[in-house]
Amino acid sequence: MKVRGSVFEGGTRMDFVVDAHMGLALVVGAGLGFFGGLFGIGGGILAIPLFVLGFGMEQALAQGTALVLMVPNLLVGWWRYQQRQPMPWRAQAAIAGSATLVTWGMAHFATQLDPLVLRGVFCVFLLALAIRLWRAAPAAAGAEKPLALRWLPVVGAAGGCSMGLLGIGGGLLATPLLAGWLGQRQAVAQGLSLALVAPSSAVALAAYASAGHVDWSRGLPMAVGGLATVSAGVAWAHRLPERRMRTAFAAMLGVTALWLGVGRWLMG
Repeated sequence: MKVRGSVFEGGTRMDFVVDAHMGLALVVGAGLGFFGGLFGIGGGILAIPLFVLGFGMEQALAQGTALVLMVPNLLVGWWRYQQRQPMPWRAQAAIAGSATLVTWGMAHFATQLDPLVLRGVFCVFLLALAIRLWRAAPAAAGAEKPLALRWLPVVGAAGGCSMGLLGIGGGLLATPLLAGWLGQRQAVAQGLSLALVAPSSAVALAAYASAGHVDWSRGLPMAVGGLATVSAGVAWAHRLPERRMRTAFAAMLGVTALWLGVGRWLMG
């Protein structure tokens, strides 16, 4: 839909045309970018249900289109986290390398699955993560464990499988593993998760695009909007208390899973 109007400057009339869909995409992308930076996830967790329920996309197309938004958001988010919470390059390489290696194959596998099956897996995955994170006991102040580098490739491979299969989940899966299993603070866990998903999301996008499962006309404007707000989300992530961060993260996952599940039931 296009909105037409006119303005007068110096006695001269100038007509203009605004694409309302483009404006909406920019605004939505800005909101997704902020929450992506806040939780270190790129915004795909909210974008995919929006594309499925709001725009009627099949699951694979929604996942591929969401990656257009996620890739720049994740790269900026990783850079901002690195500025505020520098992490060893060896640790980042360990978790990112294994993730990238498995993402491509899993992404190609996902594009061949039945859309309803893929959507069901996506919904169950989110709900399981929400329950796990909600029940996890927060780490006590000063109780952070030394980072065990030998386990980072395992976390990276798990995150890469999820990123390729679901178009999200690298950070969603890695963050609880890093915070719970490996005993890292939430901000550190999210920073390492971004090191995992930033390169693997680009690989996943290439795989989905090669299979024709990307709507660039919707994804690109949202990506532009997200770039304007992702840094603000990262800044807020370092201000909120630990417990509140985990509770908000779990609540967001649970609500999104239920939203998508109810939408699937209502739409058949």
